[in-house]
Amino acid sequence: MGQERRSAPRYPFIAAAEVIDQSSRASISARVSDLSLFGCYIDIVNPPPEGSKVVVKIHSDGKFFEAPGTIAYAHPNLGMGVKFHDVPQQFLIVLKEWLLAAAKAKYRSQLPV
Repeated sequence: MGQERRSAPRYPFIAAAEVIDQSSRASISARVSDLSLFGCYIDIVNPPPEGSKVVVKIHSDGKFFEAPGTIAYAHPNLGMGVKFHDVPQQFLIVLKEWLLAAAKAKYRSQLPV
C-alpha cells in the first residue's frame, strides 16, 4: 500500500453539513464523516465535479464552521473530499477545537482496556 500523503491528520468526525456550489448557488444538505485542518470528507450521493468551488458549512455541538473550498476528488454515490482555503480566523478556532476533541477521542479509543 502507498503511504498517505496528507499534510495534516484526518479524524473521524460526524456532523451535519451544507454544501453550496459557487457556480450554480445550489445548496445541498450532507454529512461530514471526517475532518482535518485543511479539509473534510463529505458523504453525498451526487457530488459536484472535481475542481468545483464550494462553501462548506458544518454544525456540531452547538458550534458552526464555514469556509470556502474546492472539490479535491469526487466518488459518485459515496462522497467527496473538500480542500478548505481562506478559512476565516473565527472559524479556524472552531475547527481546531473540533480537531482537538477528535484527536483525544481517537487516542482514548486506542488505549488498552
